[in-house]
Amino acid sequence: MAKRTLDAFFKPTNPPSNPASTPKRPKTQENQAILKTTPAPQPTASEDQIPPSTHPSYPIPIANLPTHIKVGLEHATPARSPHEQKNQPELDLLHYRPYIPKETANELFKFLRRELPFYRVQYQARRGDVETQINTPRFTTVFGVDETGLFVEDTKNADSNTNPEPHPDSDTNASNNLNLTLQETNTSHAPPNHKYKQTPRPIPPCLDILRQQIEKANHMKESESYNFCLVNYYASGEDSIAFHSDDERFLGVEPNIASLSLGGERDFVMKHKPYAPVQKANGNTGGSRTFIRPQEQIKMSLNSGDMVVMRGATQANWLHSIPKRKGKAGEMTRGRINITFRRAVVPAGTNNYYHYNVGEGAMYRWDEVSRSMVAQGKTNDA
Repeated sequence: MAKRTLDAFFKPTNPPSNPASTPKRPKTQENQAILKTTPAPQPTASEDQIPPSTHPSYPIPIANLPTHIKVGLEHATPARSPHEQKNQPELDLLHYRPYIPKETANELFKFLRRELPFYRVQYQARRGDVETQINTPRFTTVFGVDETGLFVEDTKNADSNTNPEPHPDSDTNASNNLNLTLQETNTSHAPPNHKYKQTPRPIPPCLDILRQQIEKANHMKESESYNFCLVNYYASGEDSIAFHSDDERFLGVEPNIASLSLGGERDFVMKHKPYAPVQKANGNTGGSRTFIRPQEQIKMSLNSGDMVVMRGATQANWLHSIPKRKGKAGEMTRGRINITFRRAVVPAGTNNYYHYNVGEGAMYRWDEVSRSMVAQGKTNDA
């Protein structure tokens, strides 16, 4: 008898209570007529499904996790202990293979692709003396606020918001209102209007459960907790992200970044930054530190449910990328979601993340019929 995994146990199925004892109905002419005239039953929402979460900063209501995914996450993560990787200069990684069991990870992938708002951001970048328009080669979305701001429960308006009006885009009459307001961490007052160029959005419950679990699995202190969640959707092997490091000043010193993969397998490639020559007292250069050659790159295949946690001096000294994938049959057309959790320490981080991951363009939603992201014909404003 095949061993049944915990993840498979929580996958929703609707078998008869006792198939062997269920008698077959005779194929009479009357039964055949009923079968021809009775429409097929349509799928309905689970009775224990929590209504979607709403917030004034959300462009749409965001669904909460179905019970089978939530229970799978609560009882089966981390699926394995991480492999610690410190075998290269200034490298400090934890590699979970996997962090979430594959079946639950795939269910979570389909849920998030279907339920989150995504954007294909365009922006201007200066390269030398030339302004160039950049089209982001993947779909993105972001939630969170830097540590100078905090989403707190709005007790003043809690009673009036107990039964809020449904969001106009919602397909349900019920909603789970996130009664949260943004305040300054130090003053408990609302932030000034000029502080943020776009309205920050609280991390929705369907992603916040991941944040809390990852922090617990990595024994993180409250002062180190993540306050940002970035989500990238790679529609196919053509979508990518170039070599870069998350070493911006707004992330603080030695940032801790957790990167979770869902869906299609992709390569995660890292290479050491070249060292700059040491400036001597006489003004000459020379005596540079060891140069890490490109052929010493690290390549990891990330499967659905795998997670890499980059810590310590990694961001200051290493670059990472997700290159285009064309060589492996089938994988080029598979979608992939990458979720990264991180902590921003100043408002510049908030402005940066919303500018490059939400922008000013149309919102996209996953369409099951066309099997693609489809523009909704509206801006990112809620």
